Amino acid sequence: MKEVPAKIEHNNTWVVVKIGVGEDRIALPEPVNKEILFKTVSDVAERKNVLIITVKTDTEVVYKILSVEKVLAVIKKLILGSCNAYRLMAYFMSPAIKGGVMIKDAQWEKGSVVVVHSGIWFVSATKQICVPVMEVAAIELTKREVQNKPTDVVRINHLESGEVVSSFVLCPLSTLQVLYNFLKETTKGMDMKGTELDGVDQQVAMLIYSGMDSHAIENMLNLPHKQLDSIYDKILNLGIAEVVTIRREVQLTTKGVRYISDATKSQTN
Repeated sequence: MKEVPAKIEHNNTWVVVKIGVGEDRIALPEPVNKEILFKTVSDVAERKNVLIITVKTDTEVVYKILSVEKVLAVIKKLILGSCNAYRLMAYFMSPAIKGGVMIKDAQWEKGSVVVVHSGIWFVSATKQICVPVMEVAAIELTKREVQNKPTDVVRINHLESGEVVSSFVLCPLSTLQVLYNFLKETTKGMDMKGTELDGVDQQVAMLIYSGMDSHAIENMLNLPHKQLDSIYDKILNLGIAEVVTIRREVQLTTKGVRYISDATKSQTN
């Protein structure tokens, strides 16, 4: 085993250690003192240089490892190649489109698609990209121009910093259909019946999607402020929107009225 520098979380405290990394396992030293076989890993996620590994044997345990990107890249590659996941050899382009605009220099890469509980990973010799399942906005079986020929691909749209980002997966059609069905099943928790919002509610949701703020929506749909707030409450309760800015309505206190009155007098004198 090779030893690499890292920190591991133990009892809500980060401890500096050296982790042993082998072909089929990693060894976490004291105070954790645990060997983790990659085949027992059921989920892998990463947040700001913290690798979150879920191991499922008789019980389910989560381990958190903090290190530099180079170290984490090695560990991720080994885990994603052997963990308990849906795995498919394919070509992928990720990210391909951002905010409706094709990303410059986006190209097809040969690698694998690895689907774990919390994310869809695109893995190649040089990339390890994860699309969180909770951020997936749409999955469709469509066509894409590949070498000047319309070709069947799976398109995955997800949200990243408020923008829609698209990735594509390319493999034989029979396998592609299996992948599409599996991804639809994996992300079905994001689906809605389609009857939760009425016509005006849907218009508001569409205008939010287009980037309009509250004031512009009120003017566009001629909605009273209180009605728009009621619609916002509905879509917030459905989990299809989140609060980014709280707009406050205020009225002056007696002290405020006195200040304005004095200010007005001083301007007229």
